[in-house]
Amino acid sequence: MSFTHLHVHSEFSMLDGLSHIQALVKHAKNQGMSALGLTDHGVMHGAIDFYEACTAEGIKPIIGCELYVASGSLEDRNSAEKTPSHLTVLAQNTLGYANLLYLVSKANTEGFYYKPRVDKNLLSSRADGLIVLSGCPSSEISRFLIDGDTSRAEELARFYKDSFSQFYLELQRHENLEFLDRLNSGLIHIAEKLDIPLIATNDLHYVYKEDADMQDVMVCIQTNTTVNDQSRMKMSDDSYYLKSPEEMEYLFSDIPEALSNTMAVADSVDFELDFTKLHLPEYPIESTEDADSYLRRLSWQGFEQKFGSGNEIQNQRLSYELDVITKTQYPNYFLVVWDIAEFARNNHIIFGVRGSAASSLVLYCLGVTDIDPLEYQLVFERFLNIERKEMPDIDLDFQDDRRDEAIRYLVTKYGEDHVAQIITFGTLGAKAVIRDVGRALGMQYADVDRIARLVPARVGMTLETAFSESAELRDIYQNDHSYKALLDAAQKLEGTVRNSSTHAAGIVISSDPLTNNIPLQRPTKGTENAIAMTQYAMEPLAKLGLLKMDFLGLINYTILAETIESVEKRHGVSISLNTIKFDDDKTFELLASGETTAIFQLESPGMRRYIKELKPETLGELAAMVALYRPGPMEHIPRFIDSKFGRAPIEYPHDALKEILEETFGIIVYQDQVLHILRTFAGYSLGEADIVRKAMGKKIRSLMEEERVKFVTGAKNLGYTEQIAKEIFDLIEPFAGYAFNKAHSVSYAVVAYWTAFFKANYPVEFMACAMNAYSGNAERIAMMVAECARLGIKVLPPDINDSDVGFSVTSSPEIKDSDIAKEEIAYGLAAVKNVGASAVSDLVESRKSEGFFKNLEDFARRSGGAAGNRRVLESLIKVGALDRFGRRGQLLASLDSLVSLVQRESQLKESGQTNMFNLFGESVPPPMVGVTLSDSEEPSTIEQALWERELMGVSLSSQILESIAPNVPEGAVISKSQLEVGMKVALVGQVSNTRLQSDKNGDRIAFITLELMDGPLDVAVWSRTYQTTSDVWVQGNLVHLNGTIRTRNDELTMHCDGASVYEIPSDRPEALAEVLPEPKIVEWTGNDIIPEYPSPLAPSSANPPAEQERIEAVEVDNETHSLAVNQVKTPTSNNQPILNDQNGHHNGIIPEPAVRAPKTPENQNIKVSTEAKNSLLLVNLTETDKPEDDQYLLKSVLQIILEYPGADDVDLVIASGGKRWRVEMRIIKTSYSEELADRLATLLDNPRALTIQKR
Repeated sequence: MSFTHLHVHSEFSMLDGLSHIQALVKHAKNQGMSALGLTDHGVMHGAIDFYEACTAEGIKPIIGCELYVASGSLEDRNSAEKTPSHLTVLAQNTLGYANLLYLVSKANTEGFYYKPRVDKNLLSSRADGLIVLSGCPSSEISRFLIDGDTSRAEELARFYKDSFSQFYLELQRHENLEFLDRLNSGLIHIAEKLDIPLIATNDLHYVYKEDADMQDVMVCIQTNTTVNDQSRMKMSDDSYYLKSPEEMEYLFSDIPEALSNTMAVADSVDFELDFTKLHLPEYPIESTEDADSYLRRLSWQGFEQKFGSGNEIQNQRLSYELDVITKTQYPNYFLVVWDIAEFARNNHIIFGVRGSAASSLVLYCLGVTDIDPLEYQLVFERFLNIERKEMPDIDLDFQDDRRDEAIRYLVTKYGEDHVAQIITFGTLGAKAVIRDVGRALGMQYADVDRIARLVPARVGMTLETAFSESAELRDIYQNDHSYKALLDAAQKLEGTVRNSSTHAAGIVISSDPLTNNIPLQRPTKGTENAIAMTQYAMEPLAKLGLLKMDFLGLINYTILAETIESVEKRHGVSISLNTIKFDDDKTFELLASGETTAIFQLESPGMRRYIKELKPETLGELAAMVALYRPGPMEHIPRFIDSKFGRAPIEYPHDALKEILEETFGIIVYQDQVLHILRTFAGYSLGEADIVRKAMGKKIRSLMEEERVKFVTGAKNLGYTEQIAKEIFDLIEPFAGYAFNKAHSVSYAVVAYWTAFFKANYPVEFMACAMNAYSGNAERIAMMVAECARLGIKVLPPDINDSDVGFSVTSSPEIKDSDIAKEEIAYGLAAVKNVGASAVSDLVESRKSEGFFKNLEDFARRSGGAAGNRRVLESLIKVGALDRFGRRGQLLASLDSLVSLVQRESQLKESGQTNMFNLFGESVPPPMVGVTLSDSEEPSTIEQALWERELMGVSLSSQILESIAPNVPEGAVISKSQLEVGMKVALVGQVSNTRLQSDKNGDRIAFITLELMDGPLDVAVWSRTYQTTSDVWVQGNLVHLNGTIRTRNDELTMHCDGASVYEIPSDRPEALAEVLPEPKIVEWTGNDIIPEYPSPLAPSSANPPAEQERIEAVEVDNETHSLAVNQVKTPTSNNQPILNDQNGHHNGIIPEPAVRAPKTPENQNIKVSTEAKNSLLLVNLTETDKPEDDQYLLKSVLQIILEYPGADDVDLVIASGGKRWRVEMRIIKTSYSEELADRLATLLDNPRALTIQKR
């Protein structure tokens, strides 16, 4: 007697299964089993891998599923349906497999409610070809018996017997389930009464008995519990493994027929999967043409448009490709791709191909790619050849904001039952498995995290590799028992499937309804109406002959699309990507500079360095750099660059290879070159050569030896010596593994060039669109703002009256020449963290249609409901978007009142309520409850900057670093994007936080947060360095430091070797003015300022008359006064001033005052008043009708103030337009002294020029 396991869970039973399919099948083979089943919980994810593994081992695969059965109807959604019953279902034949696919698909789409469910009606309607076992103790029959309801159990058993030609009552015996004996007795009773056969199973969840503990840990990982939690989900004992036939015979020796029936079931299963048939969608052709002739006609039409009559090589290439496409039966495939491209082009969606598809002249003639494969010597056989029996990949990139349109088009064209997204599976990686296992074992996070950090952060890293590379990890494993247990468990669980998700790009299209060939399920993300997802991953789909394509969303295409639109709108220039010539001087100058922020594929510090050294002059050189900048070939980059400039000789392994390698200076860069070498040296066809190239990449030793012999023989037949042949083979073997697909490199180089072209020629439009594309990524935005500063493009802070939803290009008068427009970028309101487009789109629309918001009340009335969200308003206040309505501290203190007012107005508007004022029409707005701003302590400059960095990624109110960027010392770095691990570098940044600790010797060390232009960098200052630099690390200080870049938690850090306070060069005093932030302008009544310390020249009792304290505003439409270099536009309301330029844009910064560098306390001979420290100094000014005089006077005031450094804040009080405005200078610091007061009094001819408020 023998036995077949028919109730088997693999790792794809993701809650509690641990059996890896290969190990499972191999062990079954070793146990002498001739067949094996697979019945994962509710899904068929592993069916194809299981089928192939069984076939390879010579045992019969029995594909099944443990279905969840609803207690009622599939449509029911109630508490009873949260725990549906189990049922074991197996496919007996081809029809049964098709029905199982249908049932599992229905369960995972229409029937999903907590679990994927079927109901009894659905089961009976698809009963043909299925074998059903009653199920484990969680089956409905078993639950009735456990509850003592024998009659209902019998009734249900009778239903299944009548519905299915093969139905068995399933017996299980596990040691610690006390109710099993009683349950089995009930099942045996029903079997005898209703003449239903019995069958024995083991509820298999792992392969070996000793895996029980690991399966327990895996369950803890999946259920977020620990092994110490007594109430957690847990198997009853360690018997849920693949038991031998002998063990099962021992367990069921009293019921031998239950064992023999497993063999009967196995013998009755008879079907094979067909991996030879293609299921390509058929492109609908209106004429009587077939797909082949239609494709040929379209291709030759495109050929004529591209080449006219063409030359012999071009004609031969197209004819050859079309013949290959016909022989491989792919005309419909190419027509489907052409149709998608036509849809994208007609709907102005930017798209392109990636990968080897750009090697096809057919696709070039069809307009699917803009790359002429003949011009760039791309090998068609790398894409498609008769010798390679697999479907080629045509992967398409779309601008990422419109990718869904292309997918929806496919669904509309071919039907929603013919198109699906593709599943992908996440596994436990080296770092993650350590952390997950540590948590499941109840270990301390810090201890586990320390071990996980010892695993190198590299793609494809395994624990085995980590042990070989990290001596510290090996030492811990060998000497610490607790960590050894952790790492042992981690190694056993590494690579186990943990979750499923929707593939970022994969789409499958079929000629038949997909459920005829594969199971489907709901996507892991998306709405209820989202496109279904396959249960089979990419490789199984390809083996089944289904057309899978990658539809990738490329953010760079979105940037290009928006830039093209912006350029046309602003300049009237219409640019099409396929008309851009690859010879633009500005573009290559930009590339040669290495300033490639926001340039596709060229942004990393290493690539920037190499591209600057290479100074590419052609698209081919750019493509080669894209190919070389990867692990492996990267080591050849210096030689490539030196060879280009003649600093290194160009050497060829053999003269016969010169023509092949000449374009890459004798270095094998592309896979295409490997193919040509194999053909030239050993007589391979290009198709054969591609098969060898692919085999080389897999590094299978036995296969390599066979190919070596074949290569040497072919080379000798062509007249080469055996020695030369072996040398050439040894040369190409490693390159075949990491050489790049040339078509892919050229495709990427084209996109890189396009992005560089727009950045070089239309920088402000390009940068604004790039920031829009990355608006959800604070780190990227910080990098972009820093790049704008380098380019001389000012990024304006968010402002409720100036900013759009997204980043937008504005124009303002250039300071030095009012006839020159200076382009700026306004920060988008939606890009502020916690805000988003939905919260501000109505607000911006209201402003554009009804005019600027006049005050807080007006803002509350018109801003819309979404803007009344407390978190939204708080974020807008913190970044300064409401600065024109008050100081940030005041606004935050009044937040509750503002939120209530906005919500009240929104509710009134939505309810349609009216009042008597509506009788007068819109010209007379109804009176509103006002918002009284509360007094509050104002945030410090640093605190304000930190708010902005948190919510925007960058501080725009205090752009000190951006202002001094052009003048930092040569070689110094001011941006994180320029840093690489291991660099010894000098930095200039601003200290935002200092944390002091003591090391193990009791010496002081410091951990500094250093703000760079594009974000914070953690800096470690060890004791020796701290002793000499302790006075440097004051919050707010600009510092110049040097050290080494390291990494911690995959984040860059710096170990500091030395530091000093950074001082702006004395030969450039105007830099002092450039670091001044935009002042905040608020109307001043004088009531909040008490001149406790009047100027020594002023009479102590002198107070201005009441009428001078507050002069009522006089409305003067369109009147503009010139104050210094800013235009103060008379406000349209009595509440707040609006500081504007001539175009109505907020323009608060005081630029380039002619001031001297500040004197240090050591070289000043000044009597400083110590009692006035930490005071607020008010400088009183009066605007005249002579702008030039006012401008000179203000510059002189600033010059004097900045000569007296200290801790006192400075505000200007300016009489202008019938009011007085207080200009809050934010970070200007000075030190009150009698000399300072005297100088200002003399300059301004006013004994009360300076007043002081002590804090």
